[in-house]
Amino acid sequence: IAEKAHLTAAAGMFHVPGLPDHGLPVWPVTDGPNGARGTSLLGTGDAVALCIPCGTALGATWDPELIERLGVALGEESATKSSKILLAPTVNLHRSPLAGRNFECFSEDPLLTGKAAAAYVRGVQSTGVVTTVKHFVGNESETERYTTDSRIDERTLRELYLLPFELTVTEGETLGIMTSYNRVNGEYLTNQPRLVEDVLRGEWGFEGLVMTDWFAAIDTVDGAGSGVDLEMPVGGPAFGKHLSKAVENGQVSEERLTVMADRVLTTLARAGAFEAEPTAERNLATESQRVLARDAAAAATVLLRNEPTDATEAPVLPLGDDVASIAVIGPNAGRAQIMGGGSAALRPQYRVTPLDALGARAAERGIAITHEVGVAIDRAAPPMSGSAIAGPAGDDGVIVPGSDLLLEVVAGLDPTGPAVASGSRDQTKLIFGDPPTTDDPEGYSARLSGSYLAPVTGTYTFEMVQVVHGRFSLGGEVVCDGFDLDLPRSGAFFGSGSTPIIGTKDLVAGERYDLLVEYRSPIREFSGVEVGVRVPVPEGGIDRACEAAAAADVAVVVVGTNDDWESEGWDRTSMDLPGDQDELIRRVAAANPRTVVVLNTGAPVHLPWRHDVAAVLQVHFGGQGMADALADVVFGDAEPGGRLPTTYPERVEHNPSFGTFPGTNGVLRYGEEVFAGYRWYDSRHLPVAYPFGHGLGYTTFEIGAPEVSAATVEAGVDLTVTATVTNTGDRAGSHVIQCYVAPADPTRPLPRPTKELKAFAKVFLEPGESTDVTLTLDNRAFAHWHEPDPAWAATVDAYRPSLRMFPVPKFDREPGWVVAGGDYGIVLGHSSADLAGSASVSVPETFRVSPGRA
Repeated sequence: IAEKAHLTAAAGMFHVPGLPDHGLPVWPVTDGPNGARGTSLLGTGDAVALCIPCGTALGATWDPELIERLGVALGEESATKSSKILLAPTVNLHRSPLAGRNFECFSEDPLLTGKAAAAYVRGVQSTGVVTTVKHFVGNESETERYTTDSRIDERTLRELYLLPFELTVTEGETLGIMTSYNRVNGEYLTNQPRLVEDVLRGEWGFEGLVMTDWFAAIDTVDGAGSGVDLEMPVGGPAFGKHLSKAVENGQVSEERLTVMADRVLTTLARAGAFEAEPTAERNLATESQRVLARDAAAAATVLLRNEPTDATEAPVLPLGDDVASIAVIGPNAGRAQIMGGGSAALRPQYRVTPLDALGARAAERGIAITHEVGVAIDRAAPPMSGSAIAGPAGDDGVIVPGSDLLLEVVAGLDPTGPAVASGSRDQTKLIFGDPPTTDDPEGYSARLSGSYLAPVTGTYTFEMVQVVHGRFSLGGEVVCDGFDLDLPRSGAFFGSGSTPIIGTKDLVAGERYDLLVEYRSPIREFSGVEVGVRVPVPEGGIDRACEAAAAADVAVVVVGTNDDWESEGWDRTSMDLPGDQDELIRRVAAANPRTVVVLNTGAPVHLPWRHDVAAVLQVHFGGQGMADALADVVFGDAEPGGRLPTTYPERVEHNPSFGTFPGTNGVLRYGEEVFAGYRWYDSRHLPVAYPFGHGLGYTTFEIGAPEVSAATVEAGVDLTVTATVTNTGDRAGSHVIQCYVAPADPTRPLPRPTKELKAFAKVFLEPGESTDVTLTLDNRAFAHWHEPDPAWAATVDAYRPSLRMFPVPKFDREPGWVVAGGDYGIVLGHSSADLAGSASVSVPETFRVSPGRA
């Protein structure tokens, strides 16, 4: 019993349990989903990892084959981090554009999300690494995520929010699922068996491991009966020794414990955990990875707008031979914002800024580049990193700009003591998950040393956030001292960090200053310190940007957000671009009509200036290949292959979740029900900035009339839809064919969206080339979830004598998937709003669909 119970509780902050005496080592897990970071917690640590495009960017590729290849790369990367389990992918939906973790998720549409996620899972698990699809279920908000109650009716759960998980089980065959923090319809999911035991395992046939999210609420007895197998991380209050005691007391049966332990063992065995030993982390950086990351970023780039600036010109993109100068402008031009914040953050193999990538490509063509920041957008001061920092001088006395800072760990609480371990960091941020191993029971200290190169002259503001006690010195002077301060907590470090300690110092451009961060902490699972810097922005930043734009042939304005605004742990409060970026774009566009705006965001933003600029590119958080891919697209060496996975509304007030997001009094009501995303905008005839599925390219495509394999839909028989797709332009390119099912009467037998995505395909064609695309529609493509009112039957039966004078409608009393009789349109489109052709089919008679088939 003790050994079985031991298998139900984590062995560390990021370690699953083992039984070394029985040949099962203790294996680490690694976070995802845009990489396999290993122990480099929240973007810090010694290990570097491949950083692929974020979830939204992967959804924008509409390319499961590409996503599966990326999954293979992540599986191989997980192996280099000695991990058997990758904590990914994230398959919650983009319910609101303000949700802080949207960038991790694929789409607002459940089918696109599920198909992308299933491909991701297949790729990763083909390498012998287990995926844990997350967060099951209803985790579409970060506000009060540990306690909020997601109120979702059964039909909406089935048709939208459960479907991606179902597809990862039935098509991806995932071996792992991670539960969410939030409650679902009044109860923590970890304590209710209906969704895990009945739906996930019973209906879908899931045979793998279900683990909790870190520190998620769970009860010993109820949790054991819910279908959850493993509590994370170490030291949780429910499983492990607590479960052993519950079995001994008769509160939980030994049979239940045996089932839980068996699932853990079986899943690890299928990952080969008995056949090897964990090894030291190593870095895998290959040319094939670099090429894959770059190609994926280009495939995810969405060209939202591309217009000529007068009647005689071609569209502004790709840039032609007439361009001799480019002004690169914006707060995200000089930074590599390649990922969002939170547990998805990692140390990438390399970072390239859009400015550097565009500059390098321009230099090859003899094009002059100028740069202006224009405005600042940081909510919190960002850590010092990149070329501004350098590690200590080597034995030859030479300082290497951009080299890593030196990390030294000290036993005890005196950070000036001798180092017992050392490493490196690429930024002024220290995080310790599992605490460093030292011989001092009181705790440990750490110091981070190197130098900082001031880019401009002026007064710099430094902000230090600490979990316990830190101190920051620059040029031999203490700037921020928290050694003797116990401060209120803030949202930093997932709510464990302090409010910032602020200090200032006057620096001179080009001067290098010694840098020292000291930290001391008692033994605890999660601890750290971060020192950020606000670099002075020259006065009149927008004026300077306009002058640069007016003097250039083309202005490229790189705007967006960062991990201050889009992160695990909180939601955005506005769709507006942070700071004065909208004003910057308007004024630059007025100064130069050939203005290209690059959106470096993970989620939709307001675009009030979109008709004032020549072109708009959405690059998302595109991973380590983002900047190079941007240069490829801008100069025409690659095509922007992406299509929007999420609608860009005109206003946040038009979004279907407006008024119910992020919830009230601890309750998050999914009041729009099945009318989420484009379903809402279409059914309500609301204008949008850019529709779901929209995206332009550098060539044009024509989709022929669809041909359907049968005129009627029959139970158990799939339909095929075939259409000829032709590249009608003068260069090679890709296109996404989107197939929607549209009930002729969307009000009967119950309200339905006017159309829903049910199949899609991506094609790659040479100029003038045609191909036939065949899409398959099974019965579920036409079905809705029938959920009768539980009280209806009892009410009718009880009051039948009183109702004898009135007609009582007959309802099917059993829940399940139902295809309603009637006519349906099969609609092919370039987007949800740009439709190419349609055909009609009919369902002669209502019938049920067998469960478990997605």
